[in-house]
Amino acid sequence: MDSWDYQVFWNEAMSQFSEELSEQEYSMWFNIEYDSSTQDTILVRVPSAFYRDQLAKTYQKAIEARLFELSGKKIGTEFVVVKPNPTGTQGKPAASRPDDRKPGKPAEEAPRPREKHPQLNIAYNFENYIIGENNSFATNAAMAIAANPGTAYNPFLIYGDVGLGKTHLMQAIGNRAWILNPKLKIICVSAEAFTNDFIHSIHEKAMSSFKNRYRSVDILLIDDIHFFENKEGSQEELFHTFNALYDGNKQMVFTCDRPASELKNLSDRLRSRFERGLNVDLQPPNYETRYAILKKKVETNNLSIPPEVFDVIARNISTNVRDLEAALVKLSAYANLVGMNITLEVAQQQLKDVFSQTRHGNVTIDHIIRSVSETYKVTANDLKGKKRTRSIVVPRQIAMYIAREITEYSTTELGLEFGGRDHTTVMHSCQKIDEQLKLDPTLDSKIQKLIQSIRQMSIKG
Repeated sequence: MDSWDYQVFWNEAMSQFSEELSEQEYSMWFNIEYDSSTQDTILVRVPSAFYRDQLAKTYQKAIEARLFELSGKKIGTEFVVVKPNPTGTQGKPAASRPDDRKPGKPAEEAPRPREKHPQLNIAYNFENYIIGENNSFATNAAMAIAANPGTAYNPFLIYGDVGLGKTHLMQAIGNRAWILNPKLKIICVSAEAFTNDFIHSIHEKAMSSFKNRYRSVDILLIDDIHFFENKEGSQEELFHTFNALYDGNKQMVFTCDRPASELKNLSDRLRSRFERGLNVDLQPPNYETRYAILKKKVETNNLSIPPEVFDVIARNISTNVRDLEAALVKLSAYANLVGMNITLEVAQQQLKDVFSQTRHGNVTIDHIIRSVSETYKVTANDLKGKKRTRSIVVPRQIAMYIAREITEYSTTELGLEFGGRDHTTVMHSCQKIDEQLKLDPTLDSKIQKLIQSIRQMSIKG
């Protein structure tokens, strides 16, 4: 073994990337192998010059940053092209350097990797969680919990639609608490995993072990508790686990796709336990937050994407963080495979289907009118009619604006849908809302909530 053998760090870094990246992305760009190491560099075998160049441009900084995080040392990487031999295996690793140490001088040991919690994804941390109007309260509460688990906001329930960062925030609590106190006993599972563990323990007659495992923790993190609906046995066991941890001042954090009050097929006593502490909702990010998320992702992954592309993605994808990230992954894969720089024109061409799907989906004008009329306490006839009172004109303008943003209707078609109006009336209404958005920062949040409600309505039919 080399005196400077960094393979332990390399293996851990690759293991972490395999967990954080999609299976497709990891298999495409991490077909690489550790070769050998010098005092400050790891030699890495890659299959081709093209692969080497693309890997260096896209992932090298991220790999080296992860190596530094694990080792505490600045370790560089050098990619060496090694053609596969006829048997299909890579060339042999380079021979070890001759041992030039003086007799009796011990080898300098490389520092051990910092341990990570086996159930937590280190990519889910507060440092890369973009805070915006949609999640600032939830994030501040989560940070307070991580600093002093069990002392306040217990239990802590984070709810919201898919892709808004519930799991990220929950695991960030665990990761921060683990860093501050590695002696803490933390369990992080999905509700489905808890249920499967419970069923397995019954089958194996190991309920005593199950109860001890879950009731002796300092922090219990359970994802997607809506899964417990209609599962009476799991609900019963979780109820008693909850009581044991609560009485012991142990922290509990849960995520759900809706408020606890809307979990209908859940026992009243368990629902009341979830509602006992702090319940916070995550809303879809506004434009500024979406832009910041994209910018952070590009910087973290060392992607070469200009700001005007952030803008067009942020304006066209307003659903959730997951859809934003998916757009970046698609652009990155395209750039890597064809060797083309990402420009605004390229982004619009490659993402036109994504934009169409996220902007329009199955939303109808009826969905928009129903949601806006319910929110502003007016009737559908008011929105389509000729009344000019402010209490009706503003909701009508908002409805037209939303229709322009999330449907494929032309302004002429929208005019017909809204009581046979001229297309210039629709354009004027949208312009008025655009102007108001610049003056009233809260209006964007209101409109985004409406859009989210409309999308949910369109899914349900």
